[in-house]
Amino acid sequence: MHISNSVFTEATFWLMVAVSVVLPFCIYGVMIVKQAISRRTVLVLGFSLVAIAAVNVYFLQRLATTAAITPSLADDVFFVSELRVALYLLPALFAGLGINVISHVLTTHLAEAEKRFSEQHPDDGDDPQNV
Repeated sequence: MHISNSVFTEATFWLMVAVSVVLPFCIYGVMIVKQAISRRTVLVLGFSLVAIAAVNVYFLQRLATTAAITPSLADDVFFVSELRVALYLLPALFAGLGINVISHVLTTHLAEAEKRFSEQHPDDGDDPQNV
């Protein structure tokens, strides 16, 4: 196994940057630019943001372990010191936004389902004993 001089020269670091920065902003761009978007697509994009956050946390843990054994002090500043906590804010943001998108889709679906139920069962919808 070859140990490089710095984490910043490894492909894992650049893959993490691509997955954790470029891909989420592409997803945001798709959601903003599209004039009409299906509920299923929004749900998939929301789950994608949560998955990206999980992958990002995995990469951060792996890079922290690798940075601890490399001779470079530059990567220790980011991945081994207290500054590392700040790196976890980005995946937390993406996960929070993804959960918010998923929650929005589920909330609108349930509101529409309740409305359809009330229209189909006008006498059962308001009675608390029939719930």
